[in-house]
Amino acid sequence: MTTSTRQTTTPHPGTDVAMPDAAAPQASEPRSTEQLTDLGQGLRAATGGRYGPVRDLARASVPAEVMVRDASLDMAGARAWTNEALRSLVRYGMAGSGFPTTVGGLDDVGRSCVDFEMTAHGDLSLTVKSGVHFGLYGGAVTALGNEWHHETFLRPNLALEQIGCYAMTEFGHGSDVASLQTTHTYDPETDEIVVHSPTPSSTKTYIGAAAQDAHVAAVYGQLHVGEESHGVHVVVVPIRDADGNPLPGVTLGDNGAKGGLAGVDNGTITFDHVRVPRAHLLNRFGGIDDEGRYVSDIDSDNKRFFTMLGTLVRGRICVAAGAATASRKALSIATRYALRRRQFSAPGHDGDVVLMDYLAHQRKLIPAIATAYAHTFAVNEVVERLQELHEMPEKDQVAQRELETRAAGLKAVITRFGNDTIQTCREACGGAGYLAENGLTVLRGDADVFATFEGDNTVLLQLVAKGLLSGYKEMWGDLDMRGMVQFAARTFGGQFVEATAARPLIERLRTAAARKGEGETLLDRGWQLAMFADRERHVLETLATRLRRRADDQDSFEAFNSAQDHVLLAARTHMDRVVLEAFVAGIEECEDEQVREVLDRLCTLHALTSIDADSGWFQAHNRMSAGRAKAVVAQINELCAELRPQVLDLVEGLGIPETWLNSQMLQDDTSARWTPGADV
Repeated sequence: MTTSTRQTTTPHPGTDVAMPDAAAPQASEPRSTEQLTDLGQGLRAATGGRYGPVRDLARASVPAEVMVRDASLDMAGARAWTNEALRSLVRYGMAGSGFPTTVGGLDDVGRSCVDFEMTAHGDLSLTVKSGVHFGLYGGAVTALGNEWHHETFLRPNLALEQIGCYAMTEFGHGSDVASLQTTHTYDPETDEIVVHSPTPSSTKTYIGAAAQDAHVAAVYGQLHVGEESHGVHVVVVPIRDADGNPLPGVTLGDNGAKGGLAGVDNGTITFDHVRVPRAHLLNRFGGIDDEGRYVSDIDSDNKRFFTMLGTLVRGRICVAAGAATASRKALSIATRYALRRRQFSAPGHDGDVVLMDYLAHQRKLIPAIATAYAHTFAVNEVVERLQELHEMPEKDQVAQRELETRAAGLKAVITRFGNDTIQTCREACGGAGYLAENGLTVLRGDADVFATFEGDNTVLLQLVAKGLLSGYKEMWGDLDMRGMVQFAARTFGGQFVEATAARPLIERLRTAAARKGEGETLLDRGWQLAMFADRERHVLETLATRLRRRADDQDSFEAFNSAQDHVLLAARTHMDRVVLEAFVAGIEECEDEQVREVLDRLCTLHALTSIDADSGWFQAHNRMSAGRAKAVVAQINELCAELRPQVLDLVEGLGIPETWLNSQMLQDDTSARWTPGADV
């Protein structure tokens, strides 16, 4: 075990973060404290980034009962608990940060992502309920509406007087938003918009808060003005009265029990010629003037559509942050359990061996901890970049598309890692991990949906590949197959990786590594970075070549479809490099030598684990010999052994307060509750 001293955490002097007065915690409410090792505290500080004080304040201010839910509650009980906890979030200033200051927000979209992330430290039903209400519905009104919309809809949203939902997905279309069937038809006689579900497949479904609580919905549908269709637009539509009854023309349903998120009331909405005032059309990018004519500063329906979706990139960043937090939470539970649980005796050991002393157990958890740190730095970068672009007086369209592409890629890779890691942690805890009271099965069910909502991961990775092929010159969200093939035909080798603007630090490390022999580079950061960059460049250039050969084919879908495996590989290798470089940059910012040394080892472990996982590719393409591949495995084992004494510090640094883990087995004497051989 580590011998680091322990300290109580409170918000650091001078780092209080402003909150709206109405949202500030009341002085009489409890303030939680933690006993952390010096190294654990240092790791938290190093991974806090620009919003570190926000995270510190939430951990110190919000009591555990607001963040954790009794796993034995039935669906009705879970929904009731989530609604009450949502009100607590408002009191603690963890809501509406991204709203304009004119309605009580902070105009800080980056902080709103961190609010989502901090909520995910506790119960994911609360996270999603908050995210739907403040992030998706409130975010749509903020990004797509005007000042009247903000004043009319955001104030009651922030006060929880009017619960909102985000009605995009239909039975017929989820990922293909452009093909939604719901219609918004302008009636010039009454100056109203008629919202209608023309087919059974146009019914909105899986809509959070629709089943029970929502009073109003941001409804996506095809806007028709006169004889013309102008593509997908968003209209704010009341769906319930003050007593909770469906309004005329609105049919509401309940999706019922799901694989997780018991506290979220997902439901269906069907519209039968529901009329709302013209003013309810969110018209920042396109609307209807007083003469009944459609007007927009963006002349292309397609460009307008993807501009509208691009303003909502925050949702994908939030999901990536939430999934990263779920991974950290699972690893915190499993690692703390592995430091308590003993199994099988061995010569030289006092009693049975602690699980964490087994190499196989170290290999399950410690490399995943390293990757969790990598994802933390990567999420910090994209959150901070989101706020930087938001603050710019003039919008940089290329930078915005780069951000959208990175957000899509991070959401895909981090949610995949999250689902895999939570399952590994469940298995690492044996029978105890299977009990709901210990937190992992509930977390596994709740995080599962992250792989498909806010964009299916497979679709998102294809969008990343398109962004790379086009050099971010086209709108990121269009999955036009022929267009992607044509991008490849116009693109020539050598420009791909450069288009991502590699940092000077990264270039210096790569250049230095190139001058070293193979025998001394395994632990060299420049060699690791070069391996990731070289793989990305090769995969992307060969993808372009493969698509270029088919550029003149009439069947562009077949040309693209036959290379889809290659497309997904190109996206994954790109995101691997992005994540590693974010980790390296994060270490560079760390001034604490002890913390920096530990982060450096974690970064090496993350890099080598990724190289080992793809060693077949590296060997097949002559980037690594079989002997070298064996040396990578040996080095991973050695790093796990080196980090083993500090593993408690490492999970403390992941940032989840122990009282928020909601795991009974960490509170009980597990040796008294379990006997050798009792694991399932």
